[in-house]
Amino acid sequence: MGFYVTTPIFYVNDVPHIGHAYNIVAADALARWHRMRGEDTWMLTGTDEHGQKILRTATANDSTPEDWTDRLVESAWKPNLEVLNVANDDFIRTTEPRHRDGVQKFLQRLYDSGYIYYGEFEAEYCVGCEEYKTSTDLVPGQGEYEGQQVCSIHSRPTETVKEANYFFKLSEFQDRLLELYDSRPEYVQPASVRNELRSFIAAGLNDLSISRSTFDWGIKVPWDEKHVVYVWFDALLNYITAIGYGEDDESFERRWPGNHIVGKDIARFHAVIWPAMQMAAGIEISERVYGHGWLLVGGEKMSKSKATGISPEQITDVFGVDAFRFYFLSAIHFGSDGSFSWEDLDSRYHSELANGIGNLASRVIAMINKYFDGQIPQNAAEPALAELFAGATDRANAAIDEFQIHDAVAEAFSIVDRLNGYITETTPWVLAKDEAQRDRLAEVLATNIRGIGTAAVLLAPIMPESAQKLWQGIGGEGDIADQRIQDASSWVGSDRVGELPPLFPRIEQS
Repeated sequence: MGFYVTTPIFYVNDVPHIGHAYNIVAADALARWHRMRGEDTWMLTGTDEHGQKILRTATANDSTPEDWTDRLVESAWKPNLEVLNVANDDFIRTTEPRHRDGVQKFLQRLYDSGYIYYGEFEAEYCVGCEEYKTSTDLVPGQGEYEGQQVCSIHSRPTETVKEANYFFKLSEFQDRLLELYDSRPEYVQPASVRNELRSFIAAGLNDLSISRSTFDWGIKVPWDEKHVVYVWFDALLNYITAIGYGEDDESFERRWPGNHIVGKDIARFHAVIWPAMQMAAGIEISERVYGHGWLLVGGEKMSKSKATGISPEQITDVFGVDAFRFYFLSAIHFGSDGSFSWEDLDSRYHSELANGIGNLASRVIAMINKYFDGQIPQNAAEPALAELFAGATDRANAAIDEFQIHDAVAEAFSIVDRLNGYITETTPWVLAKDEAQRDRLAEVLATNIRGIGTAAVLLAPIMPESAQKLWQGIGGEGDIADQRIQDASSWVGSDRVGELPPLFPRIEQS
């Protein structure tokens, strides 16, 4: 069984902010979880480097598009993956030959099949979205744009574009797309995004302009090199060009279909245009499109242009990468909009990480060292708690199947919370004073070790470095990522605790 997961490919008109990072760590956590299930897993991310927006940004910075994209990818986007401890299997750039060749083969296939034609049109275009807009996509402008209609996402006026381009017969797929939505309701998640897109399709689809002739920064249309491929039509194909479409059939068949983790603002491209493209080319439809919510700062969607952009390093330099990953994958309901604040991050860091799992583990390991000379009691876990550990493992796995990452994290922390209460109830330091209670003390500490290990395995995809340190501290052997996550409650380790460095040191805010 395989699991192929993708992020969107990100525009390189600027450096990454935590809105990008939120998407990337979510896809990474899903990939890590499926790897720990023993599944043939592949995670793809990358950069979108063509189109008018990139060309204008490069020009504004006295650079060529080639130099601009090379510099941003190497200085910002690839290092961002290291900052976030992302274990992606591939990184694709739309300027790579493998992508260019695959796009041209795909486009030629659609052209030869009669799905592409030449035509003229006039419409309003948002360069920020790289998308033609209808009247329903525009809102009254404010401030300097008062009295004008602006893009509802970028809050800037659109440009009237009149061109003769090549068109994709998107309208021919309206009924097939509605049938897809009805026969596979899980295809687009969450339900709010699916319902919105289904209504959009049912209202009627127009054919899609898929080439540009007013600039040349893009992939050439194979039968007419005066045109370059529309940046979104180009970008969507990265999901198949990266895994061998048109070049390596074995690799493509092994990996496809994929699961796409995208922001809800680009779900229309991924769950309307992209499946129609797949239908036209005769390839299997994507497994799932998950349109997560926006990350809000001060009530506004993350944006450099609105000065709400926060770089991941601003957080990881203070709290560490695992706290970053934990916070964004637990504090925000995956699929809904979520608000970020420094105060909430600081509160959760100290209550759930430092005083929660960190303090629990250090206390239990210290008691085993003190009362059993570091030898882990081999007693079975107390039955009621053993049942809790097994149930949390099953529920966490089920949550991941529904892409509910926050619920999986909550299941792991339900174990932590229960163990902290269990220690208060059982008072092992009191039991240790009575030799007649030696077996009970052993059972209490063995139960705690068993539960901490279960939580550590469940948290390994979320907090890889901290989970590994925790694993070694409780006597786990080897790499925690090699554990089968579906068997988290029945893990096996050594018979001695190890060293546990401070996992989440208290942070004093200046």
